[in-house]
Amino acid sequence: MTEIRVTVWGENVHDQRDASVQKIYPDTMHETIAASLRAKLGEQVKVRTAWLQQPEHGLTDEVLADTDVLTWWGHAAHGDVDDAVVDRVQEAVLSGMGLIALHSAHFAKIFKRLMGTTCSLDWRSDNDRELLWTVAAGHPIAAGVPHPLVIEQEEMYGELFDVPQPDELVFVSSFSGGEVFRSGCCYRRGQGRVFYFRPGDQEYPTYHQPEVQQILANAVRWAAPVVERKLPDVHHRATPGWFETA
Repeated sequence: MTEIRVTVWGENVHDQRDASVQKIYPDTMHETIAASLRAKLGEQVKVRTAWLQQPEHGLTDEVLADTDVLTWWGHAAHGDVDDAVVDRVQEAVLSGMGLIALHSAHFAKIFKRLMGTTCSLDWRSDNDRELLWTVAAGHPIAAGVPHPLVIEQEEMYGELFDVPQPDELVFVSSFSGGEVFRSGCCYRRGQGRVFYFRPGDQEYPTYHQPEVQQILANAVRWAAPVVERKLPDVHHRATPGWFETA
């Protein structure tokens, strides 16, 4: 099996600013996610981390060229992401790089760009209990995931979620107020695969939960490119002789 090169991108704002988040994720959220991928996938992956405060947000041309799958977590500083970097990431996705957008990354510039909609939703931060229901049991992202997966503490997201109809819907969540939400959405954009996964508010230990880690590992395998990455070319084609008559 070819090694999957993963870049785990984190906004790294709550991680540095908020004591409550530092208590849950003392090694930062992005390092926690990266460590879980290394533990779940072992030699199948090479994982690096990058974050907002680095030059070019850590997403240089060289890094993206060496990335098969990019995971993205953001919340408090979506507007601080440079548009030139968004352009660069979009081109990488269209050429075949996988993108996994996590939780509040529904409002990330790159996700909104790829969706072409507002990506707005309802929410309630109320220490809720989430039930994550698998609605595509045969999908590789759902492999080994309990049905339902119980997440004891999470923020609520509810419909309407203003995104395009997913190419494949893998998970739906329900919450204590009766709300439901499309929590595992698969898309194809150009040559690339995109997966949006809802759980993961910074105030709860979601990324420490083994079943959530399994979903992220499954998603990395699913999103990895299956052919050489490249943008489709534009060709001028002469009229072929296939339909010529004698």
